[in-house]
Amino acid sequence: MLRSIVNLPFAVAAKAAAHRQVSVAACRLYTDKAKPESEKQGEQEKPQEPAKDDAAKTISAEEAEKLKKAVSDKDSKISELKDAYLRSLADAENIRNRAKTEIENTKVYAIQKFAKDLLDTVDILELALKHVPKDHLADKVANKSLVDLFEGVDMTKSSLLKTLERHGVETFDPLDKPYDANTSHALYQAPMPGKTPGHVFAVEKRGYIIKGRVLRPAQVGVVLDPNGN
Repeated sequence: MLRSIVNLPFAVAAKAAAHRQVSVAACRLYTDKAKPESEKQGEQEKPQEPAKDDAAKTISAEEAEKLKKAVSDKDSKISELKDAYLRSLADAENIRNRAKTEIENTKVYAIQKFAKDLLDTVDILELALKHVPKDHLADKVANKSLVDLFEGVDMTKSSLLKTLERHGVETFDPLDKPYDANTSHALYQAPMPGKTPGHVFAVEKRGYIIKGRVLRPAQVGVVLDPNGN
């Protein structure tokens, strides 16, 4: 009996401890089950965003017309600027082409004035050779000095002409060809039996061209038509 009385507080304490454990477990179980519901409830209780206005903002007809005119003006301005830009490109390309052509012409015709001055020397040499009597040249023994001089002048003229040819200067002889005012200059006209009227029958000075351009026209005599045509 005394032992039962002694053990009574221990039994009460154990029962109380067991009761507390059951209460804690129940609280935990209740908290775990209630948590999703509270989260859902919190989501439902969130303030909703105000609905957007789907209707487009309307503008007056006058404002719409102003906008259309502004767009049209912009398009016109863009078109003008584009046209000006293309014209500028074309002008720049033309300038480059002209500059390139001028540079090439400068290189080709750089010696034109110098070559034209040398032609007077060629004319003098040809005139000297032309006035040497042929019969004097036939006797190479009696007229050896004259023959040697003639040959030396002729070689000088030939060398000079070859030098001009290396720089694009060429000679042309219009003898017995139709008269061309673009390449020849008529010094005189005379009727020549057996010759075609309008053709060249005498060449006083030969003509010269440089790269297809007339450097100096030939000085010629032209057959005159007896009928005056």
